[in-house]
Amino acid sequence: MKKHLKRQKVPKSWPIPRKGTKYVVRPNFGLNKGVPLLIALRDMLKICKNRKEIKKAIYEKKIRVNNKVSKDEKDAIQLFDRINLADSKKYYKLNLSEKSKFFLEEIDEKKGEQKVAKIINKKILKGKRTQLNLSDGRNFISSIKCRVNDSVLIDLKNRTIKKSLPLEKNAKIIVVAGKHAGKRGTLIGLKVERKMAELKIGDKKMNILIKHIMVTE
Repeated sequence: MKKHLKRQKVPKSWPIPRKGTKYVVRPNFGLNKGVPLLIALRDMLKICKNRKEIKKAIYEKKIRVNNKVSKDEKDAIQLFDRINLADSKKYYKLNLSEKSKFFLEEIDEKKGEQKVAKIINKKILKGKRTQLNLSDGRNFISSIKCRVNDSVLIDLKNRTIKKSLPLEKNAKIIVVAGKHAGKRGTLIGLKVERKMAELKIGDKKMNILIKHIMVTE
């Protein structure tokens, strides 16, 4: 895997200038699904001046991502992931603006201990147990009633699923990919055979691919 990424090649969703150093840090995974922790802390929150300061904070275990101690400044912070800073006791959520740009939103501690993710696959295991595979790479064994394309609310502290957020009429939706990424609205209906969802966004109705949307709280 390449260690560096040309600044001109970074995803448009990254909120960094196109001009500057020739190279920027490349995330360990999920290039288009989020931003590296280094970018989040240095360029977005501006709480560290350089990589050296961030590496020191990581070494001192002062940074937690989704309630786990961070180990690498190149780790990708994905949509709705939580960052906790030990020194300031502050929590942040990676969000997506209506202009398709990632930004970090400060949240309270309670919200910092939970997050939403989309169910992208379900597997039936031995003993009729159900494994849920989520959009952020997590897997859970759960008996909760849910379907593929629903979302779930994860308790990060206890590493359990609190509840499901069904993909159904009037559900709150965010578009997470495609040209309308960042738009928010409500679900009007589903066209399953076409793999499309009809959304009301503002005063407009739009048809968006189901794979490009996520149910939120």
